[in-house]
Amino acid sequence: MLSFSCCWNSARHKEGAGMLREIRDLGFENVELSHGVRVSLVGGIQEVVDKGEVRISSLHNFCPLPLEVQGASPDCYEFTSHRPFDQKRAVKLSIQTIDFAARLGAGLVVLHLGRVNMGPATKRLGVLAAEGKQNSPEWIRLKIEAVKERERKAPLYLQRVKECLKPIAEHAANKNILLGCEGRFAYEEVPTERELPALLDELNAPHMGYWHDFGHIQVKHNLGFLDHYEWLKSIRHRLFGCHLHDVQWPTTDHRVPFAGGIEYDRLIPLLPENCLLVWELSPRMRSEQIRESLGQWKARFGG
Repeated sequence: MLSFSCCWNSARHKEGAGMLREIRDLGFENVELSHGVRVSLVGGIQEVVDKGEVRISSLHNFCPLPLEVQGASPDCYEFTSHRPFDQKRAVKLSIQTIDFAARLGAGLVVLHLGRVNMGPATKRLGVLAAEGKQNSPEWIRLKIEAVKERERKAPLYLQRVKECLKPIAEHAANKNILLGCEGRFAYEEVPTERELPALLDELNAPHMGYWHDFGHIQVKHNLGFLDHYEWLKSIRHRLFGCHLHDVQWPTTDHRVPFAGGIEYDRLIPLLPENCLLVWELSPRMRSEQIRESLGQWKARFGG
């Protein structure tokens, strides 16, 4: 099933009904409410949903945006924070997002889990790749150092994540809402693809699974952290849905499909039947670009 994230247009709308109708006019009947949805948009969103004009497929934590946060910021509070207040706030806002999803008839909430406090290796590796220095001595040294640092520091942050996710998973189960742990852009973020299966096994929560982000995983593929095809093949049995966007070499993501290097013809057949595919595009993408890409998508893969 195709859906479309309002991260593309939420910032420029003052009224939720207009935001959803603009997406509907692109050719999407389903919408994901993103982490930039302000409280002022909620009334209009509810109006359009109640009229049956648009269906809400999913919500991206935190939704609606916390009142104290001025712009879209899914990582404004992190489960991995060393501050107890931030952890408690992240849990509370996640539970509120689950309640909002249930109210709107959405079945899933997408989660970011946090990050390890370490050097910014992903950004530096991306710069080197753009300069044609992939697999240079500098590249290899930086990557090895990043892996060593992360492996040393990760257990503390993963333990914080587990403690925060337990009450969230319990609440989601009570509300019959699925939780998708998103595959992240940066190697510094939690979890890595090596960590995710063990994390899900330990939590042992049937309502919690994997959310595949095509663009983020392609960036990691481009930087040599994994093989996109092999990873998706290995984790597809735990997959709840996907964020769909393309990547221009090496790390420019959130482009329209077919504008970058993702091998959709090879990857899409790996997805479960009726998998939720949420287009998550940059606000810089123009309406005509989106409509053209959607037409190509439907011609290749159907609606």
